[in-house]
Amino acid sequence: MFTSHGDSNESMGEQATGGPGASAAALSLDQVLPRIALPAFSWAATRDRVSARLHTLDLAPDLGSDIGSGRWFRGLGTFVGLSAVALAFWPDFAPLEAAPPAHVDDAVRAEYRSQMIMPLALGADSGRHMGATALVEPLAEAPERPRIELEATLANGDAFERMLRRAGLGSDDTRLVTDMVGRAMPLSDIESGTKVDIVLGRRTGPGEPRALEKLAFRARFDLELSVARLDESGPLTLIRKPIRVDETPLRIRGVVGDSLYRSARAAGAPASAVQAYLKTLGQYVNLDRDIRSTDTFDFILAHRRAATGERQAGQLLFAGIDRGEKPKVQLMRWGKDGQFYEASGVGEQRGGLMAPVPGRTTSRYGMRRHPILGYRRMHSGLDYKASYGTPIVAVTDGRVLSAGRAGGCGNAVKLRHGGGIDTRYCHMSRMAVSAGQAVRRGQVIGYVGSTGLSTGAHLHYEMYRGGRAVDPSSVKYVTRAQLSGAELQRFRQTLETLRQVEAGAALADLQPTANEVASEEPLREIDRADTPKALR
Repeated sequence: MFTSHGDSNESMGEQATGGPGASAAALSLDQVLPRIALPAFSWAATRDRVSARLHTLDLAPDLGSDIGSGRWFRGLGTFVGLSAVALAFWPDFAPLEAAPPAHVDDAVRAEYRSQMIMPLALGADSGRHMGATALVEPLAEAPERPRIELEATLANGDAFERMLRRAGLGSDDTRLVTDMVGRAMPLSDIESGTKVDIVLGRRTGPGEPRALEKLAFRARFDLELSVARLDESGPLTLIRKPIRVDETPLRIRGVVGDSLYRSARAAGAPASAVQAYLKTLGQYVNLDRDIRSTDTFDFILAHRRAATGERQAGQLLFAGIDRGEKPKVQLMRWGKDGQFYEASGVGEQRGGLMAPVPGRTTSRYGMRRHPILGYRRMHSGLDYKASYGTPIVAVTDGRVLSAGRAGGCGNAVKLRHGGGIDTRYCHMSRMAVSAGQAVRRGQVIGYVGSTGLSTGAHLHYEMYRGGRAVDPSSVKYVTRAQLSGAELQRFRQTLETLRQVEAGAALADLQPTANEVASEEPLREIDRADTPKALR
């Protein structure tokens, strides 16, 4: 049934719509709408429907929110799936196949060598030879360099004569140079590492060694020696060149600050000098408790500076510290033993006995159960925990009574000190002293081991007074040395001289003298001709 477009009122609505009692409407052909044929399948519609469906699914949600929900697990599945696909397309880890290396035999190596370029001055012998023609005349002998300049170094434990022979000097020149240098100074005094500049001239004949033209080296800090020929064909002559040396001591002062060591190093002191200063000062004051950041350190080193610019720091001469209201500490090295004395002339070690090894005490003096024998017995000493090979030092000055095997004590060293005190050091792996030898406080006398009745590496340290064992921790030593008379007077004069040294004065360069300036000026040929040759 169709509705006519002409029907516009309600009274005729039922008739127009084919209601009850109404007749069917008559329509013309042009008023009938044709049926539209829909396609069976459309890619565009399918794509739109799938895109809309996927958009509603939300396959890639934020995994940082709604953890544990269905939406979160859907995103986790997407992540796992994409990761699996990425791993599936991951390249193989097998090694790549490469071309085999070319085989290089002697013929190929010779071909490479023929193409090599090397300066003739370095003794090159490579390169292809051109084919000889009638114009080529063979040489009777290859020409040599007229002069060879080289530098030889005296190695540790080497001899000066052997060094010269290795450098290419002939036996006659070597013997002559050795004799001349030996008359100027002992050859044994030439320090290892000394560099020798050598110039060799032409050979006197085929197969003969080259003649020495010049040899020069720094024999000592204050002496330079050279051996040269005044004439081209003249004999070798030794030339001594003294070097002016100033031995003004180097004084270093500064405020302790946060660290005494770092402040002294920042002031320009060598590390070895700072360590010697701290070791000396530590025998008189407690560096951790008695030193404040506002205190002033003061120490003086033996120091030499040459006119050529070299410098050489020596041993510690003076160690002091100004602690404000507290008494000053002033120590000076004195005597052939190099012991430090206070300004009053008294040498004293207030720190008591030194620990024989750095380490904690594992067993005290007294009764205990022996770890090996299994029964209780007297432990007449102290056990120190230390690793194998740790150096063992003498707790104070003394003399070696015995050094050798001592039953359950293993390798042991026994020392005799003043006041009837003896000490013994047991279970050593190796001893560094022998019976009758005098030792100083802090000197190494052996090394930690586990010889004798011992369960492991450690040091067993004993002390005896009048032949009876005593607790080592109950004894404190104070070693004194007193100067008097003329020696005390010389000591005070020397100390006063050191106090007058200005801090940092030795760091300034030496000003050259008029003769040194003149010697550095080039000599003109006209002056060279007028200068008479020196006869030696």
